[in-house]
Amino acid sequence: MTAALELIGLEAGYGRIEVLRGVDLHVPHGKVTALLGPNGAGKTTTLRTIGGSLTPTKGCVHLDGVHVNGASPSALARAGLCHIPEGRGVFPNLTVTENLRMTVYGGDRSLPDVLESSFARFPRLAERRHQLAGTMSGGEQQMLAMARSLTGRPGLLLLDEISMGLAPMIVRELYDLVGQLAAEGITILVVEQFARLALSVADFAAVMSGGFITTVGQPADVADAVEDAYFGGAA
Repeated sequence: MTAALELIGLEAGYGRIEVLRGVDLHVPHGKVTALLGPNGAGKTTTLRTIGGSLTPTKGCVHLDGVHVNGASPSALARAGLCHIPEGRGVFPNLTVTENLRMTVYGGDRSLPDVLESSFARFPRLAERRHQLAGTMSGGEQQMLAMARSLTGRPGLLLLDEISMGLAPMIVRELYDLVGQLAAEGITILVVEQFARLALSVADFAAVMSGGFITTVGQPADVADAVEDAYFGGAA
């Protein structure tokens, strides 16, 4: 079966700084795959390369079997890929409703439809609909970022450190949502510094160190590799 996402010998970096040194990864349809590893392993760079903000220097990115190296983020979004980066990326000087309105332009959904589905999934956003996004809590901003990403009904969702700076209760809510989205058929690749948290919802996990994928398997199968990567001195 064709993978939702396949990386083959992927290399990328920043100028002369090589970060990815031949990443191979197979992400199956409708599953949650956790990409784990210590700081500096190359996890965020991997997502940026998949999402089109970095161009690979070597290797291939395939979406549903289609070679997409060099495709722009907007073209990838039209192909069903959505990337929620670190920092959430909401418009702080716009209200919740205005942030969601921005996702309607050029799409095939009406604003009432987007608002209805977003507020049903995130009731707290309904309570904040007229509030400026920049004045909301970090957890509420992350909910808004996820609501914005879901308006286009993505087939593949890339999540980068959605727990960053958030209270444990909010993080648990967000990861419950990740599980629900996968149950709805959305393929998810999640980068998370807190490995145990990501593994609690993941179907598969890949452990990354030094710009390579070192281990891939089901969560129970990679436990030792995760511990070695975080605590065994891997960089």
